[in-house]
Amino acid sequence: MQAVSVHDICKQYRLGELRAGDTMLREALVGMFRGRGRGRQAEILHALRGVNFEIERGEVVGLIGRNGAGKSTMLKVLSRITYPTSGHFTVNGRLSAMLEVGTGFHEELTGRENIFMNGSIMGMRKTEIAAKIDQIVEFAGVERFIDTPIKRYSSGMRLRLGFAVAAHLDPDILLVDEVLAVGDAEFQKKCLDSMDELRGGGRTVVFVSHNMAAVENLCRRVIWIDQGKVHMDGPAEEVVRSYMATFASAQSGGADLAAIGSRVGTGQARLSGAEFLDTQGQTLNFIRSGDALTVRVRAQLEEMIPDLHVGLEIRNEMGLLLSISNNWMTGPSLVRVPAGAHAFDLDIEALHLMPGRYYLTLWLKGPDSRNYDLLENCLMMDVETSDWYGTGRGIDPHFGLMFLPARWRADARLTGGA
Repeated sequence: MQAVSVHDICKQYRLGELRAGDTMLREALVGMFRGRGRGRQAEILHALRGVNFEIERGEVVGLIGRNGAGKSTMLKVLSRITYPTSGHFTVNGRLSAMLEVGTGFHEELTGRENIFMNGSIMGMRKTEIAAKIDQIVEFAGVERFIDTPIKRYSSGMRLRLGFAVAAHLDPDILLVDEVLAVGDAEFQKKCLDSMDELRGGGRTVVFVSHNMAAVENLCRRVIWIDQGKVHMDGPAEEVVRSYMATFASAQSGGADLAAIGSRVGTGQARLSGAEFLDTQGQTLNFIRSGDALTVRVRAQLEEMIPDLHVGLEIRNEMGLLLSISNNWMTGPSLVRVPAGAHAFDLDIEALHLMPGRYYLTLWLKGPDSRNYDLLENCLMMDVETSDWYGTGRGIDPHFGLMFLPARWRADARLTGGA
């Protein structure tokens, strides 16, 4: 029997119907009744375009795609947080979802009260929830805070409790959106182990992640969504390989970003180019483990932007996030950036990456996390081995994800010294 069946689902959002100045609901409604803004053509965002797929009971299916492709919207439709513009779907069984940090929690209720509330919404009896609560609390690691209001929880605590609730309240179908994007390595492993147990118990899991290694390990089938459509649906290894191959068009050394069509943001500022430079400011044709280098990001601003945030993230070939850097974290603050062309340099004192291929995502944001422009995996970086330690032995890519700028010491008598 099918656990999930999706038929020709479309989801549209209307953008720009209300002016930016209409910050209060009352003002917006008054403006609508007075006819303010008539004649303006609302922009239509097509988040999903005729999506079709079926998932059998007991399947664990990965949902992959670039940022803004429609993955999260699809899960929100399935969990009935939002409704499709057209098309229909069926879900057979008790559904639980972990979509965003804190989704489904009431700020004023305690952790314990929120667990009971979520269980009740899923149709569970109070005795059933009580039998699970110790297991949930232990998994989330919030024993000391379980009777504290959720509003006092850190984002990490909310994430752990949210996943624990979603995974342990006996769902027939579990929807998980980017739970591995935050949280420490130990918690991420617990999440993967928990989803693996659900698979072993014949439950259905739909898993959204940018971590391709985790997707391949957990899922036998993967659906690739691109620009709101199902681009590919098949065995996990084949779909992931095809998906990662689309990033090969990014050029190591530098890239012209202005012509890229698949981008997310308002467009007030646009990424126009990026390149790798050595310490003398010359273009790098190859990069080695341990090298000092500069990543130069070029942008075109359509207007003056206050407090601009420029950032990047580095992922390996399997989509595992390795590092994030932005000027909000490191400085300097870009207080007022005038309209026009600009260049921003990230100086890396030593690149502690293992030999291999990496992809950089670049973004321009405002202080409210609004995206002016975001380009996912737009720049490819090939890192070669090097004799960084001076021992004649190159950095070995099999020794982890990153290498430590560290050396062992011992008594000279043990090393053959005088």
